[in-house]
Amino acid sequence: MKTLYIDCAMGAAGDMLTAALTELLPDPDGFVKRLNALGIPGVEYVREPAVRCGIAGSHMSVLVHGAEEDQVLHHHHHDHDHEHDHDHEHHHHSGMHEIEHLVRDHLDLPDKVREDVLAVYGLIAQAESHVHGVPVHDIHFHEVGTLDAVADVAAVCLAMAELAPDEVAVSPIHVGSGQVKCAHGLLPVPAPATAYILRDAPIYGGEIQGELCTPTGAALLKHFASTFGPMPPMRPAAIGYGMGKREYPNAANCVRAILGESMAGGVDTMLELSCNVDDMTAEAVGFAMERLFEAGAREVYTVPIGMKKSRPGTLLRVICSEMDREEMVRLLFAHTTTLGVRETETRRYVLDRREEKLDTPFGPVRRKISQGYGVTRTKYEYEDLARIAREHGVSLAEAEKLVEGK
Repeated sequence: MKTLYIDCAMGAAGDMLTAALTELLPDPDGFVKRLNALGIPGVEYVREPAVRCGIAGSHMSVLVHGAEEDQVLHHHHHDHDHEHDHDHEHHHHSGMHEIEHLVRDHLDLPDKVREDVLAVYGLIAQAESHVHGVPVHDIHFHEVGTLDAVADVAAVCLAMAELAPDEVAVSPIHVGSGQVKCAHGLLPVPAPATAYILRDAPIYGGEIQGELCTPTGAALLKHFASTFGPMPPMRPAAIGYGMGKREYPNAANCVRAILGESMAGGVDTMLELSCNVDDMTAEAVGFAMERLFEAGAREVYTVPIGMKKSRPGTLLRVICSEMDREEMVRLLFAHTTTLGVRETETRRYVLDRREEKLDTPFGPVRRKISQGYGVTRTKYEYEDLARIAREHGVSLAEAEKLVEGK
């Protein structure tokens, strides 16, 4: 399984993630040229070599009309994508509507990448909305900061699409400590928007004063992370170092990204969310299950049970990642009649899974391959076999034989 591990021992910002991921690509300079052809108004990406604590990597600058954001705003922070730096008197602002218009109508991006960009911005907007106590549609981002952050988000989302990892593992995130100065005054670190975005993710502070993880960095990590925790067993194939602007005397200010193959088989932690209901129709239970699957549940199933007063009831169980806990609990309360949801943390032993596409005389057929713990299994995609069986008037077993040339 192709695994991307992101080491955030010095936090993360959009430009640091961009630089680290770009180093993993086979043609970094060609990728930067592609970024500069995206069509973000007045934006230019500049990739330069950089060294921190004797480690060589690269730094990615985003110039807006020829200058970096902190040069325009006269701020000097850890990195340069600070949505919460507002100056309401001297600069124009953009809301989510303008950002959606820019991303959907002006940027030369694949549809999947475009949706990723808007999803990341949605996380930032929700956080700012919560922090400032105003509706999402009233949130306004600083104009220069918006172009700068859109550039970072678009670059990371495009790099992720190019790398196409099967899973993204992220280390616990060092957020820094102390306070950060912004137009509203001094804010605690992590900044309120960053803290909100990273709820349910493992974060920690330390002796380093300052903001190590920005809202943009936090939103990108939250959107793409499959899991948070230590580096999984893997065989590294490429390693990238994305450097931040500031230098610290005893710490390399960088994000490290490692791309490789995870070792066959593994263990992860999942949540089981359960509730008992005895006053729902079968249709209503089915509808709830569909909503849970759509929101990313790994598994949803029911078990018939006997409840109080001799009533037949249903045990509804959801298996999900810790990242999806809040949304799954919300959906269980929204779509069932339960008054309480139980949670159990459980360890799961898993086989590595990948999918390949076979070209056959009967059209493309997908085949799933599972490996680990000394086991290898293959299975054809049901929908593809079913299509062949229908088209040729044969059984599923016969369709499988046709695919295998038997």
